[in-house]
Amino acid sequence: MARQKGIIKLKGTIGGITFYKTSDGDLAREKGGVDASRIANDPAFQRTRENGSEFGSAGKGGKIVRNAIRILLQNAKDKRVVSRLTTDLLKVVKTDSVNDRGARTIQDGNMSLIQGFEFNTNGKLGSTLFTPTLNAFDRVTGEATASIAPFSAKKRIAAPNGTTHFKVVTGVAALDFVNETSTFESDETEILPYVNANTAAIDLSATVTANSDLPVIQVLGIEFYQEVNGTMYPLKNGSYNALAIVKVDTL
Repeated sequence: MARQKGIIKLKGTIGGITFYKTSDGDLAREKGGVDASRIANDPAFQRTRENGSEFGSAGKGGKIVRNAIRILLQNAKDKRVVSRLTTDLLKVVKTDSVNDRGARTIQDGNMSLIQGFEFNTNGKLGSTLFTPTLNAFDRVTGEATASIAPFSAKKRIAAPNGTTHFKVVTGVAALDFVNETSTFESDETEILPYVNANTAAIDLSATVTANSDLPVIQVLGIEFYQEVNGTMYPLKNGSYNALAIVKVDTL
C-alpha cells in the first residue's frame, strides 16, 4: 500500500488504484486479487474458506465481548482494540480440539488465553496499578468480587500528569457466543483523592446469572480525574484510563 500526500485526498477507485482513509492516514493500493466466486467454490481455496470462517467467528466474538462491557469500555480503549481483540480471540479459536477446522469456536477453545488482555494500550492496568488485587468468581451464585487492601494511591498507582482523583471499576460478563448475547453487571468505588494517605479497603462485587454454563470474564480498571473548581473532569478524555480482563472462568 502507498500513503497519499498532498492537499487533496482521494477516495474511491481510479485506474485500478483504490484510495481510502484509515486510522493511519489516507492510503492507496492497487485493486486486484482472486475473484470472490472462485474463493467461495474452488476446492483449491478450501483452506482459505476455513481460515475466513474462523476469522469471522473471532470477529463476532470480539464484538460480543465489547458490547458486553461497553459501559466500562467507552471510558478505556485505544483505536486498535477491535483488531487486537480479534487477533487474540482467533488464537483461542485455534485451540479448539472439538470441532473440525473451519468450524472451530471460541467457546470450545482455551479462553484463558485472553486473561490479561488490555483494552487500552495507552494506559495498561499492568503498568498502572502496583498493588495486589484479589479477583474471584463464584459460578454457583454468579458473583464476581474484586478486593484490594488499603494502599497509598501516590505510591501504588502510576497516574498521568494532572491527576487529582481516581476510581476503581470492575465488571463481570457472561458471554453467549452461540446466540450472540451477554449479561453484564458492574461496580465501582466513589471518586477517590490521588494522595499519599492510604485508601480504605476496596471491596467491589457484581453478579450475573447464577449457575450459568456460559464462559465468564471479569474486568478491572482505573479511571482518572482532574478536579477544577469543585468539578471532576475525566482526565484527557479518559485516554489513559486502564481496563483489563483479570479473570476468565469456563466450565
